[in-house]
Amino acid sequence: MARRSFLKGMGVVGAAGALAPAALLAGQEEKSGSLSRGDAAILRFLAAAEILETDLWSQYAELGGDQTNEPPQITGLTGGNPAYIKALMNLDGDMPQYIHDNTEDEFSHAAFINAFLKSKGADTVNLDQFRTLPSSKATGAQQIGRLTNLMELTVDTSWWTRYRSRTQNPDFGDSFPNAIGVIGTGKHTAIPRNDSEAQLDASSPNGVTDLTQFIANTAGFHFAFIEQGGTSLYPSLAQRVSSPEVLRILLSIGPTETAHFQTWHDKAGNSPPLTGVLDPVSGKTVDFPDLSKFKGNEDLQTNLIMPEPTVFLNKTKFPVCSIIRPTETKGAAMGAVKALSADGLFIGQSKEFFALIVDLAEDADDARREGFEA
Repeated sequence: MARRSFLKGMGVVGAAGALAPAALLAGQEEKSGSLSRGDAAILRFLAAAEILETDLWSQYAELGGDQTNEPPQITGLTGGNPAYIKALMNLDGDMPQYIHDNTEDEFSHAAFINAFLKSKGADTVNLDQFRTLPSSKATGAQQIGRLTNLMELTVDTSWWTRYRSRTQNPDFGDSFPNAIGVIGTGKHTAIPRNDSEAQLDASSPNGVTDLTQFIANTAGFHFAFIEQGGTSLYPSLAQRVSSPEVLRILLSIGPTETAHFQTWHDKAGNSPPLTGVLDPVSGKTVDFPDLSKFKGNEDLQTNLIMPEPTVFLNKTKFPVCSIIRPTETKGAAMGAVKALSADGLFIGQSKEFFALIVDLAEDADDARREGFEA
């Protein structure tokens, strides 16, 4: 029984236009054009991932990014949210510029991959029909449908400890604790949901209310969570492609994700400590830890932003090596989908959306490089 379904085709667009519903109902494969089936599947999954990134980064850019339109990448900016921008700048004065640049990069990745697929006669990806999630109501946010939800996040910060470990590697099945437990449990917003959550406060040492700063701190760690995923995803899937040209694409885009990750890794460590912050939605009070207290603790120290050498390929045969981690290729795409789902990014999305994303991931994970078995 073919795994293809009508739901899958809802997000796939032919090189010459939308695929016919009759063909989709018949379980017809997406067109790969002159690409191998596996290469086309990997590129389609990466196109979908980049489109999702453009959506979440657009939300951050509207509220906290440098308010400079650079069509066609970033449009509709209305001036941002002053309090949110101030809170983000407490992590680093260049945060608005970095957010803007990260957003522009993701738009370029999504557009390029889809254009490359089309040039090869392969089907491309369009998720526009799933832009149904609500926007923030805070000043600066456009009132348009979204693909991703930044207002109910459970942020996995285990990447912080994972990149510091000298004896463990997730490719060997090792797991790592959350560095910032408070945002790794429950649901938290990384953008102000309304103007009451984005307030300047001249009496505060941070210049904003504690709630606004807590939201910005959450965003700072979420930025790095998103980009560490791309950092691993590209080298993981590159091991499965057949075409040297497609391999070149993955090896060229992947390092930009790593550049993003290291930037956000550095800035997250500047998050100001907070005590007794009331979340108006959960009704709970939360603290954000004083990260300066981790000095000397290599697992948590804030200025260790380069990957510490760790075990790689074989724990006993080879010496430790400084590497991107994980890079295991088996199940890499589905692992990315599970991580983003656990993050809360897709809360409120339809069953059809999940069916599409899961099927694209399965296709990417099924890809095999000629002469390669995983």
